[in-house]
This record gives sequence, C-alpha cells and structure tokens, in this order.
Amino acid sequence: MTVADNTPQTPRLEKARHVKYWLRCLKTLLPSMYTSNDSNRMYLAYFILSACDLLDIINTSTSPKERQEWIDWVYFCQHPGGGFRMWPGTDFGERANSENAKWDPANIPATYFALTSLLILGDDLKRVHRRETLRWVYKMQRDDGSFGETLVEGKQEGGRDPRLGYCATGIRYILRGATEPGPIIINSESIPDINIDTYVNCIRLSESFDGGIADAPFHEPQAGYTFCSLGSLAFLNRLEAGHLSTARANHAPSRPSAAVRWLLSLQTDFTDPETPPPLALNLPPPPPTPSIQQPAPADLHQSPDKSTMWTGSVPNLAICPSHPSSAQPTGLSGRPSKPADTCYAFWAGASLALLSQPLHDTPSLRAYLLASTQHPIMGGFSKFPGDRWADLYHSYLGLAALSLCSSAEEREVDGVAELDAGMCVGKGVRGRLEGVWRGFES
Repeated sequence: MTVADNTPQTPRLEKARHVKYWLRCLKTLLPSMYTSNDSNRMYLAYFILSACDLLDIINTSTSPKERQEWIDWVYFCQHPGGGFRMWPGTDFGERANSENAKWDPANIPATYFALTSLLILGDDLKRVHRRETLRWVYKMQRDDGSFGETLVEGKQEGGRDPRLGYCATGIRYILRGATEPGPIIINSESIPDINIDTYVNCIRLSESFDGGIADAPFHEPQAGYTFCSLGSLAFLNRLEAGHLSTARANHAPSRPSAAVRWLLSLQTDFTDPETPPPLALNLPPPPPTPSIQQPAPADLHQSPDKSTMWTGSVPNLAICPSHPSSAQPTGLSGRPSKPADTCYAFWAGASLALLSQPLHDTPSLRAYLLASTQHPIMGGFSKFPGDRWADLYHSYLGLAALSLCSSAEEREVDGVAELDAGMCVGKGVRGRLEGVWRGFES
C-alpha cells in the first residue's frame, strides 16, 4: 500500500510556461486588449525584451536577423531633435515641418525604454543622437528641478512626478556614464548638465514624515514613487547624501532608516482587496462581497477582474494546487493597509535593494509570487491571486521581483538571471555599459 506524500513542496518557477508566454508576446500579435496601448509600444517592447533576457532566451530563441530588425525599429523611433518616440505613429516623415512638430515630440520614458532595449539587444548605442538627446534632457528640466515628459514649443509638458525624474536621470547615466556633474564636451561642443541639486531638493520635499516618498510635497507616499526617487538618486550618485532619512544626524548607523522601516511595513498577507482583514477585536469579519465577472480590460496595468476573485469555470488560481508552499505567502503592497500586488514586489523590494537593506521576508515573498500570482496555465504573473489573466506589466515586474528576492542557488534552479535593481534590467545588460562608454570616448 502506497502512502500519499503530504509533505509541503517548495514552489518553483514553471520556466517553460513563462518562456512560451514571452515568446508568444515577442513574435506574435498581442491580444486585442493591448490595442489602446499601441502608442506605448516602446515600453511594451522593453518589458518583453527584458523578460526574455532574464530568462536567457534572447540569443537562443531569436535569430541575429530578428534582433537586428528590432534594433532598427527602435532607431526608427529616434527623434531627429534628440530622444525617442514611444511609437512611430507620430512621425510625419517628409511632411514634417515647424507647424506639425508639436504633434511629434520625443518622450522621456520612451527614451529610457529605447536605450535599455538597445542595450538588451547588444547594440553599442553609436547610432544614438547622443549630443542632441543630452541637450534635450537638459531642456526638459523645470526651474523647480522636476522633469516634464515632452517638450512642445519650448515648454515642458506632462507631469512632474519621480517617474519622469527616474527616466531622465537614467538617460543621463546611460549617455554620460558616471561622470562628474557639469558640462561635457561632445564633438567639440559643450553640452550643459541638468541641475542635480534642485532635482534632489524635489525629492527631499516629497519625502513623508514616515519615510516613504510621494509624487509631490504633502501627498501620500507610495512604493513606486519611492523606488523612482531612490533609483534616480542612485543614477546621480547621490543616494546616501541626498535622501533625508539616511542622512539625519540622530540616526545611529546601525538603525534602519525611516525609508527602510516604511518599506518593511508594506509586506502583508492581506490579498483580498474586497474584504479588509478583521480588526483585532472579537468581531466577526464583514460578509464577503459577491464576485462579479468583469469585461476584458482596457488598461494594460490592470488584469481583467482587477479586484474581484474569478469564480467562473476556470480553476481557482489563488493558490496553484501543484505548488503548495511551506512558507506563508506574503506579498508587498504599494501603501500601508493596502492589499499585496505583484508589481509592488518589485517597487518595494527593489527600493530595499537600493538601500542595501533587503530585510523583508524573501521566502514568503517568493511563495507569494510562485504559489499565488504565477499563472499556472498561460505563464507570466497576474496582479492579484486568482486573477484570470497574466498581463505584460505584472508578468515582467513579477519576474524581476523574483530575481531580486531569490538567492543565487534559487535563481540557478529557476533559470532566471540576476537583476540590477537600479536599472530594472539584468546585471549582464548593465555590465555592457562599460564598453558603450569606452566607445563614446573613441
């Protein structure tokens, strides 16, 4: 008589499913729900290419001809005045003139995604309009230190939150290297530098009393804004000196900073966004909210059911039945008292990595990703446990977060490369920058 083995299994990455998911995204048409994001094609390309790089299938599952075609497409989106477009749909070609130039601006996030995509594909960046792009980034900074998204008729348009600052400083880092602040000479021309001190002051003003960083002064801090702020300070080599929480004189060196404490408070096993956890009283929990089948999503960043558990004919994916975990799955949220979300496993986890304080419970976070939000049928990761679909945004950041919270041995077993938290690409990709910078000097 055979006795069933009820020993809990360690959750694992179903790499074959993830490879199939990403190659399908790379080489076939995306589902119709991405149609509304066609004008964001550059960052879709970045997610797909970087995921394939982390899974080490760029060179094994694509041909040199395909890779060169993708490189050429990225350069086709390059703007003659510096920077890159998010997609080629705004390029007027021979009909471009001063009248319609305002409809075809370069874009700060698109430029960062384009440069990182070129690095992933092994390009040397020698075709980048480096001088024009750095001059354009300089013009994108406002007097208060923040950065816009586009430059239209000499005016910075778009928001001013840390996401744009992160991309702007990332562009500067890729195209200048770890140079000292100040103008640099390119082809005998002096190119001005951004005002680093005013930008750092923007971040200081947006820091909350509890250590998190918001998009603006006196706003609620959020993990995504915190990462972008810390990441941009790292690009500028100002992280330790520029972040108030790590520079206060009354903090002993051995004490975690306020930012670290705030980030650690985001780890939670609260995953059902419709039913908040009961208070610590002898009270019954509130009745569950009925599940509602919702239509296919129009927003790339959300899975189709967004906040309700799918109860249709597909299996309940809250805990993948083939992946029982010995660790209690606990994810990371974007703000205190909010449910765990796959993307914040990266935003918060990478922030802790940038601060060199990975003090969160990484086995529980791995269990959350692998046993709760890894899609057991189609591959990729979903936003919440039980979501019916895996989308590009959460699938990539889930994979990135998995790399960050895994040991070297676990990454080897999973078949996932080590991630560079600051650039959100594989460490091998960032390592190529040394050769790129030497090429700029030659």
